[in-house]
Amino acid sequence: MQRILIATDGSAGSNDAVDVGLELASEQHAMVFVVHVEPTLDVAPWSTFGMPAGVPHVTTEHDRAPLDAAVARAEELGVPVTAELLTGVVVDEIVAFADSNAVDLIVMGSRGHGAVVSAMVGSVSLGVLRESRRPVLIVRASAVRSPA
Repeated sequence: MQRILIATDGSAGSNDAVDVGLELASEQHAMVFVVHVEPTLDVAPWSTFGMPAGVPHVTTEHDRAPLDAAVARAEELGVPVTAELLTGVVVDEIVAFADSNAVDLIVMGSRGHGAVVSAMVGSVSLGVLRESRRPVLIVRASAVRSPA
């Protein structure tokens, strides 16, 4: 295994995935890419004719926070990492990045909402699992967080 892609959104589940992905990379001496995807449009607080309105998403320093945290964790472990802030449809961007960088494994978290919520709302991890032709490791959020 030479290239690992870790997708993060800053949630507890994705933070656990960052830890697992970095540990794997350290053991395998693999190159690591960490990505965070922001939407192209934000839902506006107003709507027209019952349809939600969208406004272009403006990237801020807050958008980089999940990447900065992952990079800091990688530095603690001595794992070299490349961080990328992407914009677009989350599943599509993760799969496209994995393909264009020929990664050997995609690591991402799962919030563990369960079958009913995932069926109604959808799931990024399930979407990547369905769309990617590369192995995907889904790390379920731990019930109890250990102190840092």
